[in-house]
Amino acid sequence: MSVSERSTKRRKRNARKDFAIAVAIVAGGMAMPGVFLMQLAQGQTRTEIAQQQTPPQISPVVPAGKQNGPAEAEPGGTRPTTPAPEPAQPDADARKAGAQPALPPAPAEKTAPPIREK
Repeated sequence: MSVSERSTKRRKRNARKDFAIAVAIVAGGMAMPGVFLMQLAQGQTRTEIAQQQTPPQISPVVPAGKQNGPAEAEPGGTRPTTPAPEPAQPDADARKAGAQPALPPAPAEKTAPPIREK
């Protein structure tokens, strides 16, 4: 058996293997829509299953120091927060007293040279 005959047999074997893999991939790709269409024909869809479940009722958590629970949101407005959010950088008086910023200073902006016109 010569070298060219062996390489020809090897190429044919690899081609058959590649073809079998391609057929398996195409068959798998065709099977998935088939399963979905069978579910549609039977009337089973994921949205119907999801809509049948009711969410659990969650009672609102009462923050410390309040008896009646969190404030209700008003239409068109923002929900009040308790306590008010703190700024990321302390004011000048707090810095003098030794307070550190919550975030490191932002890096300087990087600028590119201007674009030359042609």
